Amino acid sequence: MSRTPAYAAELRTALTRAVRGIDERDLTRATESLVSRYRSVAPASAPILASRVHVAAYAAYRMPATHAALSRVLVDVAGRGLEPRSMLDLGGGTGAAAWAAAGAFESLETIMVLDQVEDALDLGRELVADASSPALASATFRRAVAGSWPELDADLVTVSYVLSELDEAQQDALVADAMRRGRAVVVAEPGTPDGYARMLRVRSVLLRAGWALLGPCPHSADCPLARGDWCHFAARVSRSAEHRRLKGGELSYEDEKFSWVAAAAPGVLDTLTAEVSSGRILRHPLKRKGFVEFQVCRPDGTAGREVVSKKAGERYRGARDADWGDALP
Repeated sequence: MSRTPAYAAELRTALTRAVRGIDERDLTRATESLVSRYRSVAPASAPILASRVHVAAYAAYRMPATHAALSRVLVDVAGRGLEPRSMLDLGGGTGAAAWAAAGAFESLETIMVLDQVEDALDLGRELVADASSPALASATFRRAVAGSWPELDADLVTVSYVLSELDEAQQDALVADAMRRGRAVVVAEPGTPDGYARMLRVRSVLLRAGWALLGPCPHSADCPLARGDWCHFAARVSRSAEHRRLKGGELSYEDEKFSWVAAAAPGVLDTLTAEVSSGRILRHPLKRKGFVEFQVCRPDGTAGREVVSKKAGERYRGARDADWGDALP
């Protein structure tokens, strides 16, 4: 959880530059408005990013965390052997997923971000203008409305932190749009019980369509977690001074909780060479003298306790370094 995503420092610098000159009181008020909205689970009746100030506040307040979460997800997907040359981000706003993808996939050549809010797209263009990644620096930010996306396709389609703004029919339509356009699809949501519930629905749609899961599940059976529990992970985010001011926080970091699912269209997984995970670590490991205890989701569709002792040699050394969300060594 302590891993620093690629391009995190570049993104922080670009965000600091983007909010320079905006009255701090206006940023604070806009941030408070966004916090209130994100704590609601009701579908949005109007665009959440209603003004340039709201867009800037969102980018400074939320973009580092979204970038960190998507970086963990996409690095994991890259570990399955996926090497996309093109990426399409539906509802991508200021481009957090684009930054994450550029860091995860050296193969990436083209990025297109689609969103309905022109101010968000403008800021996204501004943020990538000086990016060191050629794919990022040349990314296209284009206005489009859900339900009327242009007829494009890509090796990778992402939908991140968008579904909570939609009702169930709109969510299903957006996932269907992503599947029509992508060879692989990644969907991420906040790591809350309702975010996890949305991921379960997306997972079911993908499996019914014959898609192969890339993560986080090591199996395609029903989720084995007990009622009242939910599958989620965390990414550590380094806070800039501006970030701390907006969030009213004193710590130099925060932990972003997220849920996710990724899958490949029929036939795509056949071209990937990485082996299926031996299991997914579901909680912080308990590291004791001589052994490490894990809670894991297993390839056989069960979940429970696993212990790796010092007697396991190389596997134990890997277990000492393993973290929540990783594959079980």
